[in-house]
Amino acid sequence: MTNEIVIKTDKLTKKFGDFTAVNEISFEVNKGEIFGFLGANGAGKTTAMKMLIGISKPSSGSAEVAGFDVYKQTEQIKKNIGYMSQRFSLYEDLTIKENIQLFAGIYGLTDKEIESKGEALITKLNLQNESNKVVGQLPLGWKQKLAFSIAILHRPKIVFLDEPTGGVDPVTRRQFWDMIYEAADGGITVFVTTHYMDEAEYCSRVSIMVDGVITALDSPANLKKQYVAGSMEEVFIMLARKAKRGE
Repeated sequence: MTNEIVIKTDKLTKKFGDFTAVNEISFEVNKGEIFGFLGANGAGKTTAMKMLIGISKPSSGSAEVAGFDVYKQTEQIKKNIGYMSQRFSLYEDLTIKENIQLFAGIYGLTDKEIESKGEALITKLNLQNESNKVVGQLPLGWKQKLAFSIAILHRPKIVFLDEPTGGVDPVTRRQFWDMIYEAADGGITVFVTTHYMDEAEYCSRVSIMVDGVITALDSPANLKKQYVAGSMEEVFIMLARKAKRGE
C-alpha cells in the first residue's frame, strides 16, 4: 500500500428534498488499500457509493475518484473503476465467455486483449469445461467470483464492491476474500461494503456510517482498542445503536 490518494472527499453531501441521506462526509483512501465502508440499513453508505462511482450527483461538497471530479468527470471515473453490486451484476442468460466478452468490450479492451485476458481468467477460475455454460446455471458463489474477476479484468485503479458476499457460504466467502487480497496486492484499491462484521476485520481501514455521518474511521485493531471491544461486531453494535433512522 502506498500513500497515493485515489479517493478523496470533503464534506460530501446528498439531499433528497428535506432529507439528508449523506451529511458532509470527509475521508481519503490510499492506493492498494482495502477500505471497508460500513453502516446499518439506512445509514447512507449506498447513496455515498453511488456518488463516488459517478451515477448520482452530490448536493454539495467535493470528491475525486482516481483523480477525477465527481461533478464534471463521471465518464472518466467509470473507465477507471470496476463495480460489482450485491444483486449479481452479470447477465444470467449469457454464457460465461459471452459475459466476459461483453463487459471487457464495455471496459474498452481490444479484441486481442479480450481473447487473451478472457482465456487467462477462465483458466484461473478453472472454468474451462463450463465456459459455454449460461451463467444462470452456476452456483451463487461461482457467480460472485466470476463477477469480481470480470470487474477487475481491465485492471482498474479502484473496484467498488457492494455487499459482494451476501448469501454465499463461509468457505466461498473466505475464497472471495483471498481474491480481494490478491487484487489489492496488485495495486487495485478495494472499496467494499459488507454486512458481515468478520469481513470488516480483513480490511486495512474501516469507516462506520450512522445516520448519514461517518462516526468512526480507523484500522480494525485501533477501533477495537478505542471502543474497548473484542470484535468489530461489538464496535459496530455500539455505534449503530445510536442510529435514529432506518429503512
